Amino acid sequence: MPADYHTHTPLCRHATGEPEAFVDQALAAGITEYGISDHAPQVPEPFDEWRMLDEEMPAYFEWVERARKHAGGRIPIRVGLECDWLEGNEEWIAQLAARHPWDYLIGSVHYLGDWDFDNPKWLGRWAESDVDAVWSHYWKTYTRMIDSGLFDIMGHPDLVKKFSHIPAGDLTRFYEPAIDALASSGSVIEINTAGWHKPCAEAYPAPGFLELACSAGVPLVISSDSHAPSEIGRDFAKAIEWAKAAGYRETQLFEKRKRRSEML
Repeated sequence: MPADYHTHTPLCRHATGEPEAFVDQALAAGITEYGISDHAPQVPEPFDEWRMLDEEMPAYFEWVERARKHAGGRIPIRVGLECDWLEGNEEWIAQLAARHPWDYLIGSVHYLGDWDFDNPKWLGRWAESDVDAVWSHYWKTYTRMIDSGLFDIMGHPDLVKKFSHIPAGDLTRFYEPAIDALASSGSVIEINTAGWHKPCAEAYPAPGFLELACSAGVPLVISSDSHAPSEIGRDFAKAIEWAKAAGYRETQLFEKRKRRSEML
């Protein structure tokens, strides 16, 4: 099975499990590498209720070391962060990037202005919003994140569909600018299997996006976005089928922000 790089720890306040249990599940799932990439701190603090605090970074590294000790060389343990892309946030991301010899950084868009649109807490706001306008805002923001060049992996590309608020018609009009930016930058996207367990009941991104990305030569990883040990490698066989149907024949491995390919 491919590596699983998008995973979380209890430090983000909405995940459970000990590092030893995550490693055991990674071994049982047969994934190539287990990568830990919790929600990065964001200033000013407290920023929201679903990420680690800056002062908890030492505890994060301790968590990673526990995982490595338990793995005992049986599986590579990689370390990264899932960083939120916010307008004007570049300097903070650069500071985080310099703090540790990360294996990769994941960039994600969870916020449109002050609205963390994928948070069930604010679900009612969708009813007050123009879906086309929200999608346009999201994809323009996502494309700016790609263009920043700060990240190795672009997280859950069409997360905006999480609650099944999807514009009518051909969605290619939203996808194409992001695909162009991905192809120009050489950035990697993920198939994020967590979407199959959300209201949209579809992995991120949709098959149409995957096909366009593959045609444009955009590299791929497969991720569980796990928040519990049982979710490591979840639905990877199905994700591999999706990837192959879109034309992919390989995924990527990361170490110290360098990547190499691995056959599916």
